[in-house]
Amino acid sequence: MDEEEWEAGKQRLTELVRTMNPDVTVVIPTRPTGGTFLIALARGKAKKFVSVSEDDLIDLVDDHAVETEVLTKLRGALDGLSAA
Repeated sequence: MDEEEWEAGKQRLTELVRTMNPDVTVVIPTRPTGGTFLIALARGKAKKFVSVSEDDLIDLVDDHAVETEVLTKLRGALDGLSAA
């Protein structure tokens, strides 16, 4: 797998976060570590991290079940940012 395959998933994940909270900054590494992307979500000085497998990142665009799973992770992290 390479960067081209991940790009659509990265864009979709960023769109999901911006839809839920446009004040949150999303930082996605260019490459996974151990098959997982450690995605940083920040608002002000508060930060939370979400792990998403490279397969899930690719499938995020076309697979509703994967999108639902990732949305659940994102909501939990964003709730944590709100409480911080």
